Amino acid sequence: MESYALLIAATLNAGTVLAIASLGLLINEKAGIVNLGAEGMMLCAAIAGFAAVVHSGSDTVGFAAGMCAGAAMAAVFGGLVIWLNTNQYATGLALSLFGAGFSAFAGVSYVQEKIPERPNFAIPFLSDLPFVGSAFFKHHPLVYLTVMFAAALVWFLYRTRSGLVLRSVGESPESAHALGYPVRWIRFAAVVGGGALCGLAGAYISIIYTPLWVEGMVSGKGWIALALTTFATWRPARVLLGAYLFGGVTMLQFHLQGIGVDVPSQLLSMLPYVATIVVLALISRNPTWIRINMPASIGKPFYPGS
Repeated sequence: MESYALLIAATLNAGTVLAIASLGLLINEKAGIVNLGAEGMMLCAAIAGFAAVVHSGSDTVGFAAGMCAGAAMAAVFGGLVIWLNTNQYATGLALSLFGAGFSAFAGVSYVQEKIPERPNFAIPFLSDLPFVGSAFFKHHPLVYLTVMFAAALVWFLYRTRSGLVLRSVGESPESAHALGYPVRWIRFAAVVGGGALCGLAGAYISIIYTPLWVEGMVSGKGWIALALTTFATWRPARVLLGAYLFGGVTMLQFHLQGIGVDVPSQLLSMLPYVATIVVLALISRNPTWIRINMPASIGKPFYPGS
């Protein structure tokens, strides 16, 4: 039973990375912007956060550095696609490639560095319960904050005026502009906010999830986060559930190896990506459902003068 409790705990830990990044990308896409640079932003944030902890010894400083790195890269992306009207998909891909290369260059001297020992996170009394204590109550506070943020984002998007404005910008920027809303600035704020969340996810990887730095350590999680927004049909609660589903698939490979299942490790490593492809293929069989839930102006440039 204890092995299953550890599998659940690992699933929540892995799913948190995907959930944070996916919720950030969802905010982008609700405003009508597609940012394919998540992988690059997460990599740069991972090295920025790790380096900050090495020099300061503070996880808080590391998370702040990661968020700033993600927000800064997203701001450059936003400036290009929102004001200069560059192609969102090409610009996002360029950002991802840049982030992969720059993080590898900047992280050369940090490969052998170590950060202070992680404290044991546990909720008093609850963490001592059999099975559920190990499975649910011994996580970093950010795991619980992510669930709370997803709930807050649901409330913000569907219960507040600001959330309605954000969604209207993603649905019909021309109408929002005609009503006097600064569409470009709203989109820019959404892009920067989403970038900060991607940065937080990247920093979480290098500081908590696997407390070290190696080149390319994000390992495709940025691309899976992008797929998750479509998988969840742009709904925060579904993003959270999808993140834990994919986190479970990722951790399953280690669990199977641990119990002695004789399956090639390369095949097990493919599981998260195979699951991503299968899910997207199943969803794509119902284009009407996607069209109903997808922001109408996603990926489309906005020209205020037109």
